Amino acid sequence: KLPDDTEEEIERMIEEGAPLSSEHIGKAFRTETAVGRYAEFVKTTFDKDLDLRGLKVVIDCANGATYKVAPAAIEELGAEITVINDKPNGANINDNCGATAPEGMAEKVREIGADIGFSFDGDGDRLIACDSSGHIVDGDYILGICGSFMKEQGRLAKNTIVATVMSNQGFVNSMNRRGINVVRSKVGDRYVLECMKAGGYNVGGEQSGHIIFSEYISTGDGLISALQILKVMIGSGKPLDKLAEGIEIFPQVLKNIPAPKKIPLEDMPHTSKLIDSFSKKLGDTGRVLVRYSGTENKLRVMLEGENQDIIERYAQDIADQALKEL
Repeated sequence: KLPDDTEEEIERMIEEGAPLSSEHIGKAFRTETAVGRYAEFVKTTFDKDLDLRGLKVVIDCANGATYKVAPAAIEELGAEITVINDKPNGANINDNCGATAPEGMAEKVREIGADIGFSFDGDGDRLIACDSSGHIVDGDYILGICGSFMKEQGRLAKNTIVATVMSNQGFVNSMNRRGINVVRSKVGDRYVLECMKAGGYNVGGEQSGHIIFSEYISTGDGLISALQILKVMIGSGKPLDKLAEGIEIFPQVLKNIPAPKKIPLEDMPHTSKLIDSFSKKLGDTGRVLVRYSGTENKLRVMLEGENQDIIERYAQDIADQALKEL
């Protein structure tokens, strides 16, 4: 992960068309032993005295980077596996499958009566799971399940989890009730990692499934995340649906508004007034987050609350007003 100033310098070089001769360009080469070495490393994050015998696991590889290594590692630990979307052809990566479309994985879990399902994304750094009933378990749930187990074991550094501003307020409230503090970072797993390093924390992640277990690795790794969930299931003797109980997730609404110019919110008085008003009305039972996308010319309006109809109405009112002022 590169710092912002390094990214900006690279962008400047590209925009200015900085000439590079061939001797200054990196070369690609193949390491034939990489898959085996990586699989062995990943398995070291799973306790030696545990195994997965008796568990039925569905694995959705998103036709991407995990198509060989994830099935091999999980099967070698004793699980009975069913693998889908493991036939990459150069064009079908993330194509209606994987962590961005986990419904197919959940359907396969229900169809064969599996205990758990895992959906990786194309490059393998994200994970979305589902329980035996096919209910989706996203990054907030994964953080809550693994963080709670680590706290019980005395392994959760400073009893704190790092999440982003997009993580659900219900999840934060649930963790607080368990004596776990949640620190929020900007959106992006590199900002999660920066926050973890600065505060000395060892677990952090995003709702989208980037989870970082820094005692093992300094980036999101979907296969390591999968093994940590399995470790909790085996160690606690509880299925995934029971582990997810007590982690409250508020209904959430997200609206994206075209923003040709990213006008500061403080210069949009009517929008700001609505945001303040709705934030006060929701109080501790919800949350309003309005921010510009870091990658697109869009204003993102996100609301959470106990009542879906109310937050839908509030979000639409903010979106309509913002569109006028933009």
